[in-house]
Amino acid sequence: MRKLFSIIILLCISALCFAQRAGSKISFTAIDMTGKTVTSDIFSKNKLTLVNIWGTFCPPCIREMPELAKINESNKDIEVVGIVIDITDRKGNVNPKLKSDGDKIITQTGANYVHIIPNQEMMSTFLRNIQAVPATIFVDSNGNQVGDMYLGARSQKDWQKLIDKLLSTQK
Repeated sequence: MRKLFSIIILLCISALCFAQRAGSKISFTAIDMTGKTVTSDIFSKNKLTLVNIWGTFCPPCIREMPELAKINESNKDIEVVGIVIDITDRKGNVNPKLKSDGDKIITQTGANYVHIIPNQEMMSTFLRNIQAVPATIFVDSNGNQVGDMYLGARSQKDWQKLIDKLLSTQK
């Protein structure tokens, strides 16, 4: 019984440590897939930014990207931003083959929104606990995460319902 209790406590502590927290301020400077500098100021342009963390190895991520492109094109109050989690190592070194794969996926899916290459700063802060992809967070115009982290791919319709709900709670 004592062993079971210890395991439950450890699992609860782990869940709290690894949870992405709403209200967390996100700050970074990185480059995108085209080589342009991108900072967390990108969030200030819209009421809400959908940040989709994806991998070149992930079929659900790739299937979802055309849906995200539609959201990006059809919503004036939000922007979609991708983060390609697997093309760099934890130190931010880019793997040229995986970057090439990422470029091809972006072209093939029509996901013509900004895709950020994560650097060491990002990997050691708000991306450090990403355990599965696709993972999506929403960020307000002040750079604060709003709502939870969402795991798994969704349709445009399902994302839109969530976006509408989050926008209705924004000031």
